[in-house]
Order: sequence, then structure tokens, then C-alpha cells
Amino acid sequence: MNPSTIMEKPFSQACENNKAPILGILQQVLPEPKWRGTRVLEIGSGTGQHAAFFAPRLPWLHWQPTDQAQYLPGCRLWVEDARAAGADNLLEPLVLDVLTPEWPLSQADAAFSANTAHIMHWPAVEALFHGLGQRLPTGGLFCLYGPFRYQGRHTSDSNARFDRHLQQQDPGMGIRDLTAVEPLAANAGFRLLADHAMPANNRTLIWQRSP
Repeated sequence: MNPSTIMEKPFSQACENNKAPILGILQQVLPEPKWRGTRVLEIGSGTGQHAAFFAPRLPWLHWQPTDQAQYLPGCRLWVEDARAAGADNLLEPLVLDVLTPEWPLSQADAAFSANTAHIMHWPAVEALFHGLGQRLPTGGLFCLYGPFRYQGRHTSDSNARFDRHLQQQDPGMGIRDLTAVEPLAANAGFRLLADHAMPANNRTLIWQRSP
């Protein structure tokens, strides 16, 4: 094989920076033994760095990475290296576009997604909650990480600048307001269980599937 054709592992500095703080939250909300043997669906796995980091440190969970097809080759490189190092609870990445009616799995026990809601267009955010509402059981948790606005206000000047940058790239992107997300989540059967402050003006929102 020509060395120039060998794909390098993609790398996200944001993932590198936030993986440890997010892990701390996941260890709190998905503890052993309560969640032993359950499947966590990761939506928008991106580079695969989160999956490769979380799975070996949460060995009681079955971690299922997913993303759109174009991102899976790079994600697989991280997953393969983690599995080779012993993370046998890390599953093969699956293709998932939340806008498609058929998802690659019909159920999961919990879900996780990082830095996706502000990249997705609003119909995709709606589809994200709707799809999870159909697949998570009563009591199932959805952990959503990223920046959010509150009652129309940004939590920092840097988030306001980031929001403007996103909308300059694509008017359909932008930091979501929790006051808009909450009724959307409620319609899909979720209630906000916790809102954790995170480094770099981000949040981790914990949603629970209601009866």
C-alpha cells in the first residue's frame, strides 16, 4: 500500500479538552452497578475520540458510536485502536443520520451527544429528540453536551462570538436556547433532570425519558 493512501486519525482539540470533564459527569449519571450491561447510543461521534476515551473508562457500558457516513472512516480508526487496547465494550460504529426515519438500532438504554445541537439545523434537533423518544425506555437518560443560551442570553462573550461565527458559516446553525429546547424535548417525552456547568462556558444537560 502506498503510504500516502493511509488515512491519519482525525483529531479534535475540543474533544481532547472536554473529554475528562464529560467523563466525570457520565460516571455520576451512568454508574455501576445500576447501568451494568446497558447500551449507550452516541450520536455524532465525529472523530471517535470521545468513544475511544469513554468506553475503557466505563467498562460496564456497551458504547455504540454513530455518525453520518462520511465521518465513520476516521471514527473507526480511533475505535479500532481502543478495541485493540482492550476496550471490548466499544462497538463498531454505525451510520446514523437523525433525519432518516430508519435508525440503525431500534432501542438503547441511554444516549450521549456532544457539540451537535448547535451544528445541526433545527429540524435535525427536532428529529434527534423525536428519535430518542421512540428508542429510550422510561427512565432512560440523554446526556447532551455543548453551549446553550438561556432566555435569549449567552452565558459568555466568547459564546456570543462563536454563535455569530456559526451563523456566518450557515444561518441554520447556532447556539440553541434552552427555552426552545425544553418544549421540544417535552413533546418527545423528556424532562430536564440536571444542568451541569462545564469548562469553557459549556453545559451538560441530562434529560430523562418520562412515562
